[in-house]
Amino acid sequence: MKKLYLLLLCAAASPAFSQTSSLRDVVSKKADSIQAQVVAWRRDFHEHPELGNHEVRTAAIVAKYLQSLGLEVKTGIATTGVVAILKGGFPGPVVALRSEMDALPVTEHTDVPFASKVTTMYHGQEVGVMHACGHDSHMAMLMATAEILTSIKSQLHGTVKFIFQPAEEGLDAGEVGGAEEMVKEDVLENPKVDVIFGQHIISYMPSGTINYRPGGAMASVNSVQIVIKGRSTHGAAPWGGIDPIAISAQIITSLQTIVSRNINITKNPAVVTIGSIKAGNRFNIIPDSAIMLGTLRAFTDADEKLLKERVNEISTKIAEAEGGVAHITYSTHYPVTYNDPDLTAKMMPSLQQTAGIANVKLADPITGAEDFSFYEQKVPGLFVFLGGLPKGGDPLTAPVNHSSDFYIDEGAFPLGVKAMCNLTLDYMAANSK
Repeated sequence: MKKLYLLLLCAAASPAFSQTSSLRDVVSKKADSIQAQVVAWRRDFHEHPELGNHEVRTAAIVAKYLQSLGLEVKTGIATTGVVAILKGGFPGPVVALRSEMDALPVTEHTDVPFASKVTTMYHGQEVGVMHACGHDSHMAMLMATAEILTSIKSQLHGTVKFIFQPAEEGLDAGEVGGAEEMVKEDVLENPKVDVIFGQHIISYMPSGTINYRPGGAMASVNSVQIVIKGRSTHGAAPWGGIDPIAISAQIITSLQTIVSRNINITKNPAVVTIGSIKAGNRFNIIPDSAIMLGTLRAFTDADEKLLKERVNEISTKIAEAEGGVAHITYSTHYPVTYNDPDLTAKMMPSLQQTAGIANVKLADPITGAEDFSFYEQKVPGLFVFLGGLPKGGDPLTAPVNHSSDFYIDEGAFPLGVKAMCNLTLDYMAANSK
């Protein structure tokens, strides 16, 4: 069934892209020829990582290069964001291409010669800083995409907006940034964006492959804090108080029934995880309160709403039944990364012609989250996954994204560059007047 679906997509949409075949050849040759430069950019970014909203050096390098191409460049958007505009030789749609710039508070354990030695203070502790999620690769590939598309700008039927955003990995309390803030600062306006494309390199996907998923591709995320208020008492006389730890234990157990009993898992998966519980400081004292921290993941807006409703109900009512009080608050929130199904179907032949039909595969839902979702709330978008596992590597044992041993095959870069270029050209060809 999957093969038949792909063939139908190819047959239905391929003719719309015929006029870009010559440009496709140009893109392919240029992407291969500048591979050494892409690798050099990536290694420099990797060796000098910066956390979200602190990408000062990174943004300066990106902006300077985009300016050298003669593009209209704006900086300081949503703190350190960079946006460049390329106007083609003919009227047509506005296509946005996006990369993230931030690294993670992770101490690198790889032995590559360009490994990060950077450290910083993070939440009161000295930690390493590492591009452990491939954002260094994304920047390098998008810079190469800008170079190639600029070199053929006289043949472009439309405008390209290159978006380099800060703080995709999230923010500390009280900070603003990332895609949500970029959208608030009108990054999708002036000129108004018609469609947006993005990609993410994945360490356990074979190099040379591209995965996609229409609809909910990556989960929404909601960080939840549940505070249980009880009444302190001596551990030897628990009847004299209200035990918030016992209440928390009941809540944690009951929360696991949300996915197994309330979510229709034949349609979409979901996750409810309590990752931290803190209460008390002595073996014989029942404390006044307990604090639980967790994360909720869903693939539709309806399921996201249901998760939050059930967390609130279960926590509140169990606490009430035991004489306590539950206070529930939510902080970090990314919506579902939702690939427009019609756009995905129309652009599938572009990816297949770029990577080969056998190398473009339907992805399983990913329970990780992406703030690319904020752009997709405003305009149709397609977010795809680029394989970065070296040939012969084992996908089951490859260090995953966010790991201190995260490692990717730099030979995957030309395909990523070609994919972004061809999605742009093919969309323009199919939608220019």
